Amino acid sequence: MNSKYISLLSIAAALCYSNAEADESPLTLHYDRPATFFEEALVIGNGRIGATIYGGTQQDYMELNDITLWTGEPRLKVFNPEAHTYLASVREALFAEDYKRGEELMVNMQGNRTEQYQPLGKLIIDWGDDEAEVTDYRRWLDISNATAHNSYLRNGRRVETDYFASFPDSVIAVRLRSEDSMHLRLRYQCKLPYSVTTNGNQMTIDGYAAYHSVITRYAVNGQTHFYSPDRGIHFRTLIRVIPRGGSVSDEADGSLVLDGCREALLLIVNATSFNGYDKDPVKEGRPYRELAAAQMQRVEKKAYEKLLRTHVKDFRSLMGRVQLDLGETLPEVAALPTDQQLLRLTLQGEPNPDLEELYFQFGRYLLISSSRTHAVPANLQGLWNRHLLPPWSSNYTVNINLEENYWGAEVTNLSEMHQPLLTFTEALAKKGAETARAYCGVERGWCLNHNSDIWAMTNPVDGSIQYANWPLGGAWVSTHIWEHFLFTQDNAFLAKYYPILRGAAEFCLDWLVEKDGHLLTAPSTSPENTYITDKDYVGAGFYGGAADIAIIRECLANAVEAARVLGKDATLQQRMQQAIDRLMPYRIGKNGNLQEWYHDWRDNEPTHRHQSHLFGLYPGHHITPDKTPDLARAAARTLEIRGMETTGWSAGWRVNLYARLRDRNHAYGMLQKLLRYISPDDYKGTDARRGGGTYPNLLDAHSPFQIDGNFGGSAGIAEMLIQSSPTDIHLLPCLPERWKEGSFKGLCARGGYVIDLEWKDGQVTALCIRARQDGKTTLHFNGQEQTVSLKHGQKKTIRI
Repeated sequence: MNSKYISLLSIAAALCYSNAEADESPLTLHYDRPATFFEEALVIGNGRIGATIYGGTQQDYMELNDITLWTGEPRLKVFNPEAHTYLASVREALFAEDYKRGEELMVNMQGNRTEQYQPLGKLIIDWGDDEAEVTDYRRWLDISNATAHNSYLRNGRRVETDYFASFPDSVIAVRLRSEDSMHLRLRYQCKLPYSVTTNGNQMTIDGYAAYHSVITRYAVNGQTHFYSPDRGIHFRTLIRVIPRGGSVSDEADGSLVLDGCREALLLIVNATSFNGYDKDPVKEGRPYRELAAAQMQRVEKKAYEKLLRTHVKDFRSLMGRVQLDLGETLPEVAALPTDQQLLRLTLQGEPNPDLEELYFQFGRYLLISSSRTHAVPANLQGLWNRHLLPPWSSNYTVNINLEENYWGAEVTNLSEMHQPLLTFTEALAKKGAETARAYCGVERGWCLNHNSDIWAMTNPVDGSIQYANWPLGGAWVSTHIWEHFLFTQDNAFLAKYYPILRGAAEFCLDWLVEKDGHLLTAPSTSPENTYITDKDYVGAGFYGGAADIAIIRECLANAVEAARVLGKDATLQQRMQQAIDRLMPYRIGKNGNLQEWYHDWRDNEPTHRHQSHLFGLYPGHHITPDKTPDLARAAARTLEIRGMETTGWSAGWRVNLYARLRDRNHAYGMLQKLLRYISPDDYKGTDARRGGGTYPNLLDAHSPFQIDGNFGGSAGIAEMLIQSSPTDIHLLPCLPERWKEGSFKGLCARGGYVIDLEWKDGQVTALCIRARQDGKTTLHFNGQEQTVSLKHGQKKTIRI
């Protein structure tokens, strides 16, 4: 794929679609049949509302979502305020090597579970005419401008549907066109309590989510939702039909019938009463009915072409910042439907750089489409969920998954998309201060355990301690504050968010305890993993976990540097640095691996999906092949033991880990594992769990669907092409052999730089560096170093 084609796309071209564009557009997912399952459907979104599009010919439907529609309401009281009273007994048992007793006590330090992200509803378009002959079917999603389409012949006459979700106009627009007069019926279904009324050409849907959801995590039949019309998040969806000619009639059953026109526009708006993590959505909720009505009044006055132009301009201003060219795919392969290309890559392993570029850019597309809502970040499924009880509640899992969603935000030039996570930390810090006191007995700072939700839950959930008892989520999430600053050099941002980073560090300082002259954590768990002691006890609770220490080391180092930049907290800086110096050091086990447990125990599951103790390698920065070669080799040995077969998000993480090790063969090999085709036999609309891969619609198979693998994979491709620190930028540090020739434009580096690059035969042939702020950095490429000093807005071009 040649990146020049991306820049040639224009708004005018976006207004003139033809069937051929499904094959010719360089950033397009395209298919030759409608979707039967979610895993085949196409997703659109404007960061708040979105749709999953199936593209049927007799019956088309869109599953709708609003990222603010959750069960629950604000939690006003701490669930288990006496949890911290067990801490001393837990530590005593663990230090006495009585892990069984320690684990039994740790269960008393748990709380309630998260609420559930909810589906909004389904819009059904019944075309009727079941006997019609359908030929020349094509369905595609152009991610360069975020528009989806399907086109086919019905009895020899062309039918086309176009879809997009506009951020500026806060609307989902659907255009229906046919060479024959259309006769179709629009219906709405919802899994929540709801009502549908119609008036002329408009459908109004009112509903509400449960004010509480109680689940047994893996037993769907054990789920109970509690509904009340006077509690919980409420919503109003408006669907208006604007035909060109013909008529629209409202039916007694709540449907709309469109008849006698060849073109019609559907406008879909939605608003919820969610008004923040600490506001009752009924008593203090947003005026969602009025907001939906006002929004519809604004958009109904605009022509489709104007809505589309505005949408494309907005989306392209973000998506068009980065271009990537990894080489040429054979034309006959590029012409195949995307799912067939994915299958062919899996079965035959032949080069398909176009598909790899598409996958990289698809990650960026998904982030733009699911992360533009203040303090409501992309969840486990981004934005797109069809279940009342979604896998893992579709919540914010912070022992890797939420953070992985945002690994690519800065480096792939989508810093604004990072904001929903960063603003969410404000709520987490406030709730986390309560959790630190009640569950950990720590009076300063804040913490976050492994799950959260839209209500900013921070306490440990109830369940197995191997995932529940882990208060280091706040320390991990807070590192994103420093990362955002490193890329943007935004001092005003750092000053605003420094108290949150400092609070996470203060919790770490007070959570640490001393043993044998070092500081460590007790109790400790290594997220979701288990060990086998020398006495064959299988457990999860222990002390001195390497993962805890790695995260704390990074958090404290970030807080020290942030305080230095801002000229604040000199005494605290000293205390944090002293703690860093006293942290329990890494240890290398008897198998040459980086030791995960305090003792050199066996792993109960050597190929476990988590590799949390490698945090210091990635996403952290204190293990590197250059500065800590012994630890880097031990990390590589750990990955060797973990193996190449793992789940989707874990494969995405391992791409980045191997990239940091500059192991191009394993990094690329893991990327191929991530791109492994998942066939319909493996999902069939169910939650089959057969390991990682990619569904036909390019969404990540954890499985079932989780979006973090997409984001981790996209970040991993960037990590193979560029790595940076505040003082150095390494170009093509882990370039796979198959990417012999290529280019990229717009990738970002720490220190506030934007890089364009061309290479051939694995060597940089030209580069351009642009500075967002005054600064100096050292470029590393082709085995040489070059230091450049630039003023804000200045650029330097180097040709070799």
